[in-house]
This record gives sequence, C-alpha cells and structure tokens, in this order.
Amino acid sequence: MREIAQKAGVGIGTIYRHFPQRSNPVVAALCSEVDACADAGVELAASLGAGDALVEWIERYVDFVTRRRGLAAAMNSGDAAFKALLTYFLDRLRPVVQGLLDAAAAAGEVRESVRAEELLCAGRALRPI
Repeated sequence: MREIAQKAGVGIGTIYRHFPQRSNPVVAALCSEVDACADAGVELAASLGAGDALVEWIERYVDFVTRRRGLAAAMNSGDAAFKALLTYFLDRLRPVVQGLLDAAAAAGEVRESVRAEELLCAGRALRPI
C-alpha cells in the first residue's frame, strides 16, 4: 500500500480512505480491466463484421486473461472480496460475449449452440459455472 501511495503521489492515509481493505485496489483495478474488455466487445461489434469482431475480441480476452494469471486463483480463493469479482466478471462479460456469439452464429461464422460461458471458461481460466 505504501508503494501504491508513493507512485500515486499521495499519502498512505488517502489510499486507505479510498481502499479500506488491502484487496480493494486489486478488485478496483481488475473491474476496470473487465470493463475495458467488455467495452472492446461492444466497439468491435459496431465496427467489424460478426466473425472478425468475435475473433478480435477473443484475442483481446486471451491477452487479458494471460496477463492476469492470478485472476482465476483470486476469484476462486474463497476471499469474500474476490467472490464479488467473479460475479462482476461474469455479469459484465457474459452479455457482451453472447451478443458477439449470436451475431457470428447468425452470419454462419460459428455454430449456434456456443454459449458465452464456454468461451469465458475456455482454457480453465475460470472454473465452470
């Protein structure tokens, strides 16, 4: 926490006022990255064809998950602070991914039976839902 405060150019009291638990900054940072991943899906869907949007989003998602190797462990750790993160992750990404999949299926790019949960849990990044 001291290192975070120092890098942010604020006192440690300021950090603890905004993030009373040590897990809070981690959760906030990860939620921000989940939001960026979800927003990218919406932007890609609006700017690319269905199949290309899905492929590009999957590449971004794989990059996100691989850069955050501890994400699955944190979300499945049993820590109450991270349990909410799993719910946030799924609630935020599931509809975006399903929209990309549905559009790709309608365009004949993927089979219709693929569900968002399958993609989000691919590679055992998360435990199956």
